[in-house]
Amino acid sequence: MGESLFIADLHLAPECPATIRLFLNFLEGRARRAERVYILGDLFDAWIGDDDDGPPYPELRAALRDLTASGAACLLMHGNRDFLIGRRFARETGCTLLRDPHLAELAGVPTLLMHGDLLCTDDVPYQRFRHKVRNPLVQRLFLWKSLARRRAIAADYRRRSGAATALKAEAIMDVNQAEVERRMRRYGAQRLIHGHTHRPADHAFALDGQPASRLVLADWHEDRGEVLVVSDAGIRRETLT
Repeated sequence: MGESLFIADLHLAPECPATIRLFLNFLEGRARRAERVYILGDLFDAWIGDDDDGPPYPELRAALRDLTASGAACLLMHGNRDFLIGRRFARETGCTLLRDPHLAELAGVPTLLMHGDLLCTDDVPYQRFRHKVRNPLVQRLFLWKSLARRRAIAADYRRRSGAATALKAEAIMDVNQAEVERRMRRYGAQRLIHGHTHRPADHAFALDGQPASRLVLADWHEDRGEVLVVSDAGIRRETLT
């Protein structure tokens, strides 16, 4: 197989121009040498609907379209911040939307791909909130509002989310190992790749007496991004600056 690149948690937003430029450079360069690019959630810090035409979103859509037109596949999974990305965005960019979880065969290894928030089962309030906002009716009611109103709601949510996160114990916001094993067992996976927790690491463990691994993707910052590369030659991490 050719190279598959994995990224997550870029949290692109108008107020983060350096991170946006880093991502655009990635799309114009490194990504085009790969067979597939997987974005496992939270590409955007907030996504209020595919009709949002404020900067920098038209430029980002065009850059993704250029990538897919070049021959590289781009497979996009919803995160907890951009779960409203829809079919219009996919059509305009050429990206393929993936369900969470998604099982892929990578270099002969059945690999489960997730954003990662579903694994944080100890954070009960968040799981309740997630269940609520993923309701199609709730989403439809939100998308009926004006762009200005949606922007205001999203900004308020981001403020409240940051405050709530600061009050939570670190352990609660990490994955639950029993849930990791349950998901992998259900899908017959030997490897799990996810983001969300902002705790990049390679974890090895035994699953039903067989070796298994969990690879956590890094979040991106203004001066640095990280790509997980999977190919027949093995797995490695590359830093982008």
